[in-house]
Amino acid sequence: MRHDDLERHLITRIGWLRAAVLGANDGIISTASLVLGVASAASSSHAALIAGVAGMAAGAMAMAAGEYVSVSSQADTEHADLAREARELDGDEVHEREELAQIYVARGVAPELAYEVSRQLMAKDALGAHARDELGISETTIARPVQAALTSAATFSVGAAAPLLLLVMSSTALLLPTVAIGSLMFLALLGMIGARAGGAKVIRPMIRVTFWGALAMAITTGIGAVFGNIL
Repeated sequence: MRHDDLERHLITRIGWLRAAVLGANDGIISTASLVLGVASAASSSHAALIAGVAGMAAGAMAMAAGEYVSVSSQADTEHADLAREARELDGDEVHEREELAQIYVARGVAPELAYEVSRQLMAKDALGAHARDELGISETTIARPVQAALTSAATFSVGAAAPLLLLVMSSTALLLPTVAIGSLMFLALLGMIGARAGGAKVIRPMIRVTFWGALAMAITTGIGAVFGNIL
């Protein structure tokens, strides 16, 4: 496989990879933190399991809704910009050709070549050329609300299932360390997988996601322990 083929292949993953990593990461951290907080307060694996399952269902729906609304807003902005660009092309195509050529000149293309490239690209697909090179909208980066929502909900559920599985498999006495350590290992694995899928180095993403996961779990566990003794 040629290097440029590999590069294009990795770039095409940006849209779903972001939603997938975000969903799985939130699923592990939020569910593990919830389980640890309830378990440290109630000292009951049954209560922690119920809270974890409820948290998984609520979190998956929240992720889906949040991603859909957020990416839909991006899509609305893109559509508005494309509609405006289409009107400008209808109103003054010569000016738009000049504008596109100046973009290429600013990137280092010789003026004569830039004007010729602008002319040829606009002859084939004027709106597509301006969308890509003026607005930064392409097939790879375009907003896909449904894809983002489904991906986030599914990966959140998969991530949330990890600490719940650890909870079911552990004894009551070892519940806290089993869920905490196991969830951190899952987070480190997720960081490695996300980095590999995106073509990046693995050490920094693994450290980053493990650190924030450990911090969230520690705070939630501490809060649960404090309120468990007070109430």
